[in-house]
Amino acid sequence: MSRIGKLPITVPNGVTVNIDGQNVAVKGPKGQLSLTLVDEVSISQGEDGIAVAPRDDSKRARSMWGMQRTLVQNLVDGVAEGFKKNLEITGVGYRAQAQGQKLQLALGFSHDVVYEVPEGVQVATPKPTEIEITGIDKQKVGQVAAEIRGYRPPEPYKGKGVRYSDEYIFRKEGKKK
Repeated sequence: MSRIGKLPITVPNGVTVNIDGQNVAVKGPKGQLSLTLVDEVSISQGEDGIAVAPRDDSKRARSMWGMQRTLVQNLVDGVAEGFKKNLEITGVGYRAQAQGQKLQLALGFSHDVVYEVPEGVQVATPKPTEIEITGIDKQKVGQVAAEIRGYRPPEPYKGKGVRYSDEYIFRKEGKKK
């Protein structure tokens, strides 16, 4: 049984939620998002918040229960506060520069990598070795961060590459003479 699914979703002030069958639309100060839930779960809004429940006792309904509740929670959190990921670049000559909706990365290749940032996501570079990715859609923010990191993942010997700011790189000892 899901323990996450049992928790009600509290709606902060300034956020409105519209439930139309399986469609959920959330509007807040940062913007608006919508989601269509799977048919195995039902959603209702009460005084204590939004409740998600399985329609029956099937395995798929119980599997989807907690995930669908978390997706609705992410919609509410996104329009209220937004999401943020920080990346760090380590390596001599490695740097990043944001230019509008493009991110120019110098990662040790023979050419600079130019990444087109999708709509709904903002990228900033407070320092040449730091990248801040912000947006209201948690999935998009995480996907952009993963794609940027994928150009040059950190290597275990010197730690060079693009990594999340809270990521630990397991370091290996080099070859012995």
